Amino acid sequence: MPVNKTIATAAEAAARVKDGATILLGGFGVCGLPENLILALLDGGAKDLTLVSNNAGLDDFGIGTLLRAGRVRKMIMSYGGECKAFEEMTLTKTLEVEWNPQGTLAERLRAGGAGIGGFFTPTGYGTPIAEGKETRLIDGRWMVFEKPLKGDFAFIKAYKGDELGNLEYRKTARNFNQVMATAANYVVAEVEQLVEIGGLHPEHIHTPGIFVDAVLLGKSYKKPIEKLTVRKAAAHV
Repeated sequence: MPVNKTIATAAEAAARVKDGATILLGGFGVCGLPENLILALLDGGAKDLTLVSNNAGLDDFGIGTLLRAGRVRKMIMSYGGECKAFEEMTLTKTLEVEWNPQGTLAERLRAGGAGIGGFFTPTGYGTPIAEGKETRLIDGRWMVFEKPLKGDFAFIKAYKGDELGNLEYRKTARNFNQVMATAANYVVAEVEQLVEIGGLHPEHIHTPGIFVDAVLLGKSYKKPIEKLTVRKAAAHV
C-alpha cells in the first residue's frame, strides 16, 4: 500500500523541532517561502535555532519574525536582505552569521544531499570567506575548499504535491527548495495544491517523494512583494 505522508497541521511538523536544531528554509527573498511552517515555528517553543536560507526575509514576514522573537542563534546565508532586525542583531553581535556566496551556499547544500565530502571553488578566494579554510592551486587558479551542508530539518515550499511526497515547483519558487529537499534528515513540504496520486505529470516532478517525509496543504498565503517598483503616473496636459 502507498504511504500517505500528509499531515493535518503545520504545528505537527514544528513540534518535532527541538532547541538547537538546524533547519533549512527554502525561499529566495520572500518568494517560495514555507509560510505556514514558519508561522508554526514562531508559535512553537524551539529556540537557539540555526537557520540555513538564502536571506533573512522581512521584519514582519518570514525568517525576520523568528529573529525578532529571539528564537535564532545562528544564520547560514548569502544575503542580508531588507530585514532591519537581522541588521541590528548582526551589528550588535547578538546573532552569529556564517556568510556564503550564493552559488557556494547552493553547492554546499547539493553536496550535502549527494553525500559528497566537499568541493573546491575559486569563489571567495582572497576574501574573508576563505579565512581558516583549505586553499589549493588547481589548473592555475586558487580554490577554496567548502564543506557540505545538511540540516536536521528542511521546511520547503512547492506548488503542487501528492500524498506520496512527489513535488512540483513553480517558476522562481523552485529556487533553494529543490536542493534543500535532499539535504536534511527530515523534510516537510508545504504545498499550495494537494493532488491525487497520478495527478502530477511524471516529467513535472522536480522532487521525488523518496526525499520527502511529510506533506502539508498550506493556506492563506500572503506572498508579499519585497520591493514594489511601479512606473510613475504620466503628467496630464
